[in-house]
Amino acid sequence: MTTTITEIAPDIYRLSTFVDEANLTMNQFLVDGEEPLLFHTGQRALFTSASDALSTLIDIDRLKWITFGHVEADECGSMNSWLAAAPEAQVAHGAMGCFVQVNDLADRAPLPLQDGDVLETGRRRVRHIDTPHVPHGWDAGLMFEETTSTLFCGDLFTAFGHHPATTEHEIVGPALEAEDLGHATCLTPDLEPTIRALADLEPRILATMHAPTYYGDCVTTLHDLADSYATRFAAETERWKSD
Repeated sequence: MTTTITEIAPDIYRLSTFVDEANLTMNQFLVDGEEPLLFHTGQRALFTSASDALSTLIDIDRLKWITFGHVEADECGSMNSWLAAAPEAQVAHGAMGCFVQVNDLADRAPLPLQDGDVLETGRRRVRHIDTPHVPHGWDAGLMFEETTSTLFCGDLFTAFGHHPATTEHEIVGPALEAEDLGHATCLTPDLEPTIRALADLEPRILATMHAPTYYGDCVTTLHDLADSYATRFAAETERWKSD
């Protein structure tokens, strides 16, 4: 496997590895600075490739923060490998996730984050946003880099197949196709308002985990995704009523 690097905003780098068996891109993001932050660790099998790539940007032992959206192998599978390689690093995750899982899974005690807590890397401010069950996982949360208005989207906008590193083309259609195949998103009453609240942040960049980084109209794109899921939720609600 080969991990490629794309600078998607000043001090923010996309580390991308395509996994053939899954037909899926696995993206991690480095926010550089005095206290560098890594969003997503990747699976354990990706650690060597990803860490080799990251080491071309910074010394790994400079990592301060290791973060992820929710507890899942592609989000945090190699967490302890990164902790071993970066002795001063600390995992930072939502307080609920720390309580139910990460306190036990991480080799060093994590920092529990409350909704709205900010990690500062130097010139960049990365805010934690609780998004329980969006798109899935009760410990789910996303990160928003405030100075560049980059939203780290986690599994939102997942798309199967090979894609360019960045795009201005629409990303909702491919995401819905992936949803039809994988059914990964929790259709709950909170799904639509949670995505609309992300749009209210007015992001200028959508840094997706399993798709290209998006530079188009991010606010409209998030509302379009919310509209699509609202339609699906309504249809499922009607189906449940009729059963």
